[in-house]
Amino acid sequence: MATRRQILIDTDKDFTMCFGCGQNNPIGLKLTFEWDGKTAKAEFTPNEFHQGWSGIVHGGIITCLLDEAMGYAALYEGMSCVTASIQARLRHPASVGELLIITSSTTKKTKKLVETEAAIFLKDGTLVAEGKSKHFVINPKPGDASNRGGA
Repeated sequence: MATRRQILIDTDKDFTMCFGCGQNNPIGLKLTFEWDGKTAKAEFTPNEFHQGWSGIVHGGIITCLLDEAMGYAALYEGMSCVTASIQARLRHPASVGELLIITSSTTKKTKKLVETEAAIFLKDGTLVAEGKSKHFVINPKPGDASNRGGA
């Protein structure tokens, strides 16, 4: 029988190398989210490095955008979390060079779990993808000064 190994997450570190939001990650998406008190929102324009089929954004990148957005919804609600499960529904292809608008919000919070939802739209309102996720709430590592976390 396998035993679970506890992983300590240093929530006191910054996000600069996060693939989704890290501004210093040379291959990252460099997302910047805004919060209106209920919804997290970011914009992203994929380039040729984000494609699967020629000119079409890879589904894994679309799912990554959803995951990052949902993690930020939890974070803005004051919950440091890691993704436990994610469901993504890809509704419409997104083209390289086309602006994507990503929104997310929390739908349920408990002491140990946060549920979120997100959607990605084209500028004209076309739904590209939608997702739902569950996040495990993490506690700061002993000695951390803050309760920050990421997706």
